[in-house]
Amino acid sequence: MRCCPRRPFHLGQGVLWPLLLALLIFFVFTVPFFIKEPSTKPSRYQYSWNNVRWAWKSLQNSMSLAPSLRQWTSIHAEPVQKNGILDTDPGPTAHPVRGSRKTEGARAPQWKQGTLPSAAMAALPERQGEEKTPGDALPLLVGTTALTLQSQGDQKGMPTKTRVLNRQQGKALATTGGVTTKTKQAKTTAAVPAKGKAAQGAPTPSPRPAIPGPQILKAANFKSEPRWDFEEKYSFDVAGLQTSCPDSVKVKASRSSWLQNLFLPNLTLFLDSSRFNQSEWERLEHFAPPFGFMELNHSLVQKVVGRFPPVPQQQLLLASLPRGSSHCITCAVVGNGGILNSSRTGQEIDSHDYVFRLSGALIKGYEQDVGTRTSFYGFTAFSLTQSLLSLGSRGFRHVPVGKDVRYLHFLEGTRDYEWLEALLLNQTLVKKNLFWFRRRPQEAFREALQMDKYLLLHPDFLRYMKNRFLRSKTLNTTHWRIYRPTTGALLLLTALQLCDKVSAYGFITEGHERFSDHYYDKTWKKLIFYINHDFKLEREVWKRLHDEGIIWLYQRPQTPNVKH
Repeated sequence: MRCCPRRPFHLGQGVLWPLLLALLIFFVFTVPFFIKEPSTKPSRYQYSWNNVRWAWKSLQNSMSLAPSLRQWTSIHAEPVQKNGILDTDPGPTAHPVRGSRKTEGARAPQWKQGTLPSAAMAALPERQGEEKTPGDALPLLVGTTALTLQSQGDQKGMPTKTRVLNRQQGKALATTGGVTTKTKQAKTTAAVPAKGKAAQGAPTPSPRPAIPGPQILKAANFKSEPRWDFEEKYSFDVAGLQTSCPDSVKVKASRSSWLQNLFLPNLTLFLDSSRFNQSEWERLEHFAPPFGFMELNHSLVQKVVGRFPPVPQQQLLLASLPRGSSHCITCAVVGNGGILNSSRTGQEIDSHDYVFRLSGALIKGYEQDVGTRTSFYGFTAFSLTQSLLSLGSRGFRHVPVGKDVRYLHFLEGTRDYEWLEALLLNQTLVKKNLFWFRRRPQEAFREALQMDKYLLLHPDFLRYMKNRFLRSKTLNTTHWRIYRPTTGALLLLTALQLCDKVSAYGFITEGHERFSDHYYDKTWKKLIFYINHDFKLEREVWKRLHDEGIIWLYQRPQTPNVKH
């Protein structure tokens, strides 16, 4: 007598149903791990409960299609199509530009079913074989206003405001250059062993989008300098002191057809603890240093700036005058150009009310050419440490000191804030950014630094100088990030804000080729035009300011130079 093997369908109904349910749940949770998700990053357990409910409904459908328990039942879930596009994504995702970390997994709002908002599409990473659509304006969603960033060369006008959105709806990063939008099809399938008909399952419900975190703007994501629609928003000194000098540069600028719409006489000049807060940080992080806080460490900047007491008067030179005085404040700004060598202008320089100097301001041995007095000393952490290193053996072992000397620090970037941190804590500078300077920064000030004499130039003020006076064509290229005006240029334009009459010595002029790079050079050195500065542009601006009577520029042409 032959023995018949036991068949699976002979199992009791109480055993078969739990087994079938276990297999179904197993496939539901394992199959998605072998299927590539469509460029989204949901949380690990985001769809767990929805999948269980879907599995239970599918199992109920299978019961209605299977009259007999002696057959295996197949359940196959097809993705639902909308407008010809597979709808397997629970909602559009605003992807960060490569390099952003804080926005990973954050979701953008879903304005229209099956479509992405333009800002989110602009930020999607490019994939091979996907459709590209060029664009020329991308919105930046900040607060409750959508701000538009325009690519350089696409439009000459300033950006305009676009759709109004709430911060909770997301914040999209905008980039310059070509913009691409993409669509990609994806399939998601869940199945159990089948024999017979296939039943169409219900689509996975769309969960509520999560609130995205803040974007991290990176200079590497821009092919040229980004231009925001708040580019010309500056911090102003409300109710600041006004000059009474009838011949002030501010009065002349207001009458100049060239400067009347460029020159702003009441800007905030200095950064201090009273002018740093979270909203200012969020605004200024859109601009690369020295014109903003892009890519800087928030805690470092906050710790450093918070140590600087509020500057009581931005117009600190006017504040030193007696009330009602109409005295015109005269200032000499002394650069380090070779044109000063054998100039015999030292006495003339010292005759001004205030004297501005910068970087390697070597005086000993050159008194007849550059004078002896110093009222303001301008520098960056790099220019100061380099000057101490290269000119220390020639007598420049510390910055100009004195009870009336003020220091103007132009903050270029991270190394300047690291310098300030070591300065404030009176510690040796050990950061790699200034590896050649393994000393305490306070040594450069001969241990006599007073914080009310140490002034930080506000990023808004530096951006104003760049935007309105020294906007180089380099900003429209891939080298935009390294461009900035020279320290001498920043110092001269600072004097225009503080003084009534300004005389400039040792700056680049026509015929500069006849002179060495610096007035203190022992041997003749050619002036090298590096890409991070635009000497030609600066020369043109100084000449025009001189021709318009705004400043007096020391020049040495073939004919005698007469001061007016």
